[in-house]
Amino acid sequence: MRSFDFLVSLARLALAVLLVVPSPAAAQQRTLENPAAAFGARESVRGVDISPDGRSLVYLAPGEGRSVSLYAVDLASGAARLVSYSSGDPLAYEFCRFASNLRLVCGLYGVRRMDGIPVSTTQTIAIDADGGNPVAIIRAGAWADVIDWSPGLDGHVLVTRGTRSGVAVDRVDLATGRGATVEHPRGIFGLYMTDGAGMVRVAGGVRARGATGMMGDTLNFFYRRAGEEQWQPLGGHNFLTNTGFYPLSVDRERDAVYGLDRLDGRDALYRVSLDGSLARELVFAHDSVDVDGVVRIGQRGRVIGATFAEDRRLTRYFDEDFERLSESLSRALPQLPLIHFADASDDENVLLIWAGSDSDPGRFYTYDRRTRALNEIMIARPQLEGAPLANVRPITYSTADGTAIPGYLTMPPGRADARGLPAIVMPHGGPSARDEWGFDWLAQYFAHRGYAVLQPNFRGSAGYGQDWFVTNGFQSWQIAVGDINAGGHWLVAQGIADPAKLAIFGWSYGGYAALQSGVLEPGLFKAIVAIAPVTDLGTLRREARLYTSGRNVREYIGEGPHIRAGSPAQNAERITAPVLLFHGDRDLNVDIDQSRLMRDRLRRADRAFELIEFEGLDHQLDDSAARARLLARSDAFLSDALGLPRPPSAILASATAPRDAAPEPQGPVLPSALVPEDAVGAEPVDQDENE
Repeated sequence: MRSFDFLVSLARLALAVLLVVPSPAAAQQRTLENPAAAFGARESVRGVDISPDGRSLVYLAPGEGRSVSLYAVDLASGAARLVSYSSGDPLAYEFCRFASNLRLVCGLYGVRRMDGIPVSTTQTIAIDADGGNPVAIIRAGAWADVIDWSPGLDGHVLVTRGTRSGVAVDRVDLATGRGATVEHPRGIFGLYMTDGAGMVRVAGGVRARGATGMMGDTLNFFYRRAGEEQWQPLGGHNFLTNTGFYPLSVDRERDAVYGLDRLDGRDALYRVSLDGSLARELVFAHDSVDVDGVVRIGQRGRVIGATFAEDRRLTRYFDEDFERLSESLSRALPQLPLIHFADASDDENVLLIWAGSDSDPGRFYTYDRRTRALNEIMIARPQLEGAPLANVRPITYSTADGTAIPGYLTMPPGRADARGLPAIVMPHGGPSARDEWGFDWLAQYFAHRGYAVLQPNFRGSAGYGQDWFVTNGFQSWQIAVGDINAGGHWLVAQGIADPAKLAIFGWSYGGYAALQSGVLEPGLFKAIVAIAPVTDLGTLRREARLYTSGRNVREYIGEGPHIRAGSPAQNAERITAPVLLFHGDRDLNVDIDQSRLMRDRLRRADRAFELIEFEGLDHQLDDSAARARLLARSDAFLSDALGLPRPPSAILASATAPRDAAPEPQGPVLPSALVPEDAVGAEPVDQDENE
């Protein structure tokens, strides 16, 4: 188990206006004995949360395999204690937050196989900050999402709960785990939003398509005026076309709701009154990228700004105090330009801050607004501290039709002007996602190993407006994959890449694009690595018929000649480069049969391939040993395919090392009574009556 030995304090600040602290010390650079293990290790700190009084925090830390431990820290003394341990077989801690100074609410998640089919498993519990008195919220086996934390100050929270007749809202006593229903299931309502003070103000859901039982394509939203029970229409959001108002957060003081809607082809932030008038005000719009969210602070989720990504992630603050503080922090931490207010005490005097950069995986700080003391308390990836990490440069390149594609270029550390390198094009997943400037463990690993890495935001990526999004990355696969391939040509034309040492590497949709790049332009890439890829669009359409969302999935994928032409498994004979596939056998996002089909078609076409299956893992391969193996095996595969020297023995050992046995837990283990064998999310427990 990890101890909290990296808790450190920096000098208190004396200046009243400008924060002045030393930048993170440039540790003496060191050589990593096993870079695959160091880069593949899961983040040592995640889900950090601060108590309402600002005196304590909790965080999650990974253990062996899929296990996750929960720690609590006293900020005054730095003393840390292990609160609880989850094995990950199948449940592991997903989040833990303070509901009061002494009581936590935690969610656990996992995937198990039932009758050969991966099925998600969830559980929500309340537990003391010292690990005592754990209770299941509502009932073991039912899922419950916390939608309002502020009532936790008197020992209660509001949660949504799935039942056979719909979704209800319960006020849960955190001492007993039992709830009293405050919103009974109502027709289509599947989600609820509160004002942060215990009042449900917005609800939404999807109507079925006539008598088919299939889910519609529009989220219909409703609101109620303060102090009233009647629901009134607020608007609808079509999630296939991404049009219509989508609410994000209720502002109790303004009696309004913030949300996103289209303006000039891009998402902008609006504020809509909930007083009955539905008066709409444009809060913030950007002239070239989408506004994609709001920034909230504290347990009540007070909105303090809007966020968007240009070359870097930025925030437009509405709160003047936080705007000034953000500017001061930027001056105080010039080497960490990505700054995020992660949490705050109830009075907002003690702030939890995350800061990072392209070459720094991230550090956590606390800041006391009364004493102006800024303390560095944790680092996200201690395994990489002092290791030479690469800088990331925003670039653009042109396609054959003259479109300028934005992306990011990561060069090997200290070799920014190198030429004739082995290079990797690394398309992102989604396809409705985008890469951003910052630390990326995959790109950094291969840069560390001497590769130039290009991450393109091809057409089909999110964040650049509807025109850039095109239809989507499947129906418009020729545009998306063509943009990705153009990135490979650009690397060669710029002299960065040796054309004989050019590879492509992708995860999820990126894995699909990596395979399809070999179909569209055989021979451009000399090696293909695909993790959890979609390989056959027709199979994806057929599988969707088993679910109520199936019609939406089929409409998203579309129908016509692109189904066969856009499926790498249907065109395996066109792929000339060797292929390496990875897939977890409990993947709920992309079934492992997609990779198995690709394997079979490559074998039939007499092509070089390898498929590595990870037993017990889902789409994210959330296991440090598995990720280390993925990196090491990919490194060796690329070296062989591109004619490069074999990796060092330590890396090769990681490629074949078996999973380490899980250690005996060194702290309180989640009681088995709270995670029974039948605690699966396939069928929510019906519990409409108050207990």
